[in-house]
Amino acid sequence: MKMRLILASVFIPLGIIIAAIPENTTKPFKLTAEELLDEVKDGTQFVSTDEIADMLVLKDPSLQLIDVRSQAEFEKYSLPGAINIPLSQILSDEYEEYIDQGVKMNVFYSNGNLKANEAWMLTRQLGYENNFVMQGGLNYWAETILNPQAPKSVMADDEIAKYDFRKGASAALGGGNAVVTNTNTVKKPKPTIKKRKKKKRAAGGC
Repeated sequence: MKMRLILASVFIPLGIIIAAIPENTTKPFKLTAEELLDEVKDGTQFVSTDEIADMLVLKDPSLQLIDVRSQAEFEKYSLPGAINIPLSQILSDEYEEYIDQGVKMNVFYSNGNLKANEAWMLTRQLGYENNFVMQGGLNYWAETILNPQAPKSVMADDEIAKYDFRKGASAALGGGNAVVTNTNTVKKPKPTIKKRKKKKRAAGGC
């Protein structure tokens, strides 16, 4: 039963999106359904909001955020430095040079996981490797980064360190809790954030 639910959650949305994409923009898939399912079960496509915040604060040039919502939603609010490629246009030849490349770490995001994960599934099934999904989308970004909740006093040190990091990131990225008040003079350690290996830049060029 659990396997059926996983299959349904993966391939029903994928089928709907493929059906909605104009025929002249579709490309032959390179991954089989079984190969894609294995990757979905591993969840390796997800990047945490903490990792994204860390890269934005550090102005990491290897990060490229891709907003897959509509242009109207993008214009109302978007993450710093993000570009807009609506999900319905994700396979357009116009955007192929952004999606199919090995230099930047593309991270799709939408309001939640659904649209961004669909964008990842489509591009991954085409064999493109350098695309990821911001876990939880903008809803979770607002909850964890822009408006982090203070942990209870009984929380472990790593939870307190994570909260302090999120407060600092919120201040740097214009969150709702931008004013940081900390009467404790002891500097708390920064939480451990898993770093992904960067792909080597292509040879040649200027």
